[in-house]
Amino acid sequence: MTETSLKKAAPGVSAAPQRLLAAGRLLAVGNALLTLVLTFLGLTAITFTIGRVMPADPVLAIVGDRAPESVYRQVYEQLGLDRPIYEQYWRYLTELVQGNLGTSIMTAQPVMEDILRFFPATLELATIATLLGVFVGVPIGVWAAVNQGRWIDHVVRVLGLVGYSVPVFWLGMVALLIFYGKLGWVGGPGRLDVYYDGIVDSVTGVILIDSAIADEWDIFWNAVSHLVLPSLILGAFALAYIARMTRSFMLDQLNQEYILTARVKGASETSVIWRHAFRNVLVQLITIIGLTYASLLEGSVLTETVFSWPGIGQYITTSLFNADMNAVLGGTVVVGICFVGINMLSDLLYKLVDPRARS
Repeated sequence: MTETSLKKAAPGVSAAPQRLLAAGRLLAVGNALLTLVLTFLGLTAITFTIGRVMPADPVLAIVGDRAPESVYRQVYEQLGLDRPIYEQYWRYLTELVQGNLGTSIMTAQPVMEDILRFFPATLELATIATLLGVFVGVPIGVWAAVNQGRWIDHVVRVLGLVGYSVPVFWLGMVALLIFYGKLGWVGGPGRLDVYYDGIVDSVTGVILIDSAIADEWDIFWNAVSHLVLPSLILGAFALAYIARMTRSFMLDQLNQEYILTARVKGASETSVIWRHAFRNVLVQLITIIGLTYASLLEGSVLTETVFSWPGIGQYITTSLFNADMNAVLGGTVVVGICFVGINMLSDLLYKLVDPRARS
């Protein structure tokens, strides 16, 4: 083979692995998109079916129980409830893809507008609670694992058990009675005092950000005082769970042979704990933190109810009591989409933290 032919063959030899790598990446992206689509279809199908088989009658919620039969039948047909359920689902799915979640019976506004108004309050509360759980729960979980069997380990385990098992509604009411009712240290129910409502224009929907943008620091600190108790109550659950799981993961890693090897080689205890053991539990912690955040977004109903927090959980619950099924379905679908999105974000973070996951 001549030198010229070798030069011509070389690009083809090196391009083959690159084509295989590109094909593998396209296949991974295709699998991810397929999984996302199937999950979305499954979520909407289950949610829609449950909404249709529930005993609540959306027609009665609109026309009232004293409406004549002709009016009831007319509204029943306008809502498409006389059609087969698969046809109703297809119609709902088509409108959902276009961003139309229907109109709320309770507010007489598009459900999407209601969700955009209520969801930032839940996002604000759940984000602060999760950050509290991460920045407090992870260090004390590591500390408990390093001091296994000592008093600090027992204290962390007891606090974790208490924080995970005490009813949120009871803890919230007791906290309101003591710190708001008796001591007056924090703000009461709601996101703001009544005389601050409507002063700041809603830009992001998150009152802390909007008040800072508007340079209204009195409103900012008033919002903080109202946020302290619900975020601490909700964060107690996140802190307890994250601390317990961090302790469990760290104990498993600290008993591995590579830890003993690092200590024999003279590595400092700080290096052994944080550079060796903690790096190997980080991928597992990402899963736990992601699931905790998602559960707080969808499971903060009791906290929002106790503190009159105008979030998505309270919106869905109130809509359910009023047989407002468009609002219930819309809110549930949005929360489910957030849950799926957080899980996908966790998968992406795996690959950044652990190079082995990239293959």
